[in-house]
Parts: sequence; C-alpha cells; structure tokens
Amino acid sequence: MMDGLQPEEDAAIRQLVILSRQPPPEGAALAAIGPRQDVLKNLAHCNTSPERQGADDVLFGPGIRIELTPGQDPVTQMLVTLSEDEIGWHVLQRFVTEFHWKLLDPRSGREFGAESSEP
Repeated sequence: MMDGLQPEEDAAIRQLVILSRQPPPEGAALAAIGPRQDVLKNLAHCNTSPERQGADDVLFGPGIRIELTPGQDPVTQMLVTLSEDEIGWHVLQRFVTEFHWKLLDPRSGREFGAESSEP
C-alpha cells in the first residue's frame, strides 16, 4: 500500500489528516492545500462531495468522510475518516497521487505520501 500505510485489522474507525506536501510559508503553521472552492471542485471530480448544497464542511466519498474546518479559506488541513477500508484506502491513495497531498496519522505522527513536494 501507500508507503507502508495499511488498514488496521483491529481498528473500527481510522482517522487521518490530509495536508499539503509543501512547506508552510514563513510565520504559518501549515501550508495551504488550496482555495476552498478548488479543493471542493477537485474532490467532486473524485466523487467526494457534500450530501446537500451549501453544507460543504463535511464531504462524503467512496469509503470515506472528510471534514473541513468551517469557513476556512484557503484550506490547510482536512480530517478524513475511513468508513470502509477496502474502498477508502484506494480513494486516499488516489488523492495523495493526484493532488500531491500527504496523510498524517495523528496517533503515531507518521506521514505518508510526503516523499516529495514535486508533482
């Protein structure tokens, strides 16, 4: 799987943080993933979107749920919860590859997909 990132067999719910691979600008804690509308558009391209119009803080996709900080623009981080491991891992792998993001496991501190900041 993704640089050693594999589903945990005994974990009912797995949460990861999606971050930019780019280093943060001076004085900022995190680099921006992108403008909110661009992030939503890119995720919609991957069948990941809100359940209803105007409620764009929580997105649903195949095997995943993504939470954005309410009103944050640009987006600097997103919390992803895997609801179906078999499907969700493939979706996350596509995000990491296609959008040049990285994943952070908040429990272990390990990062995945961070090997390069180059597209």
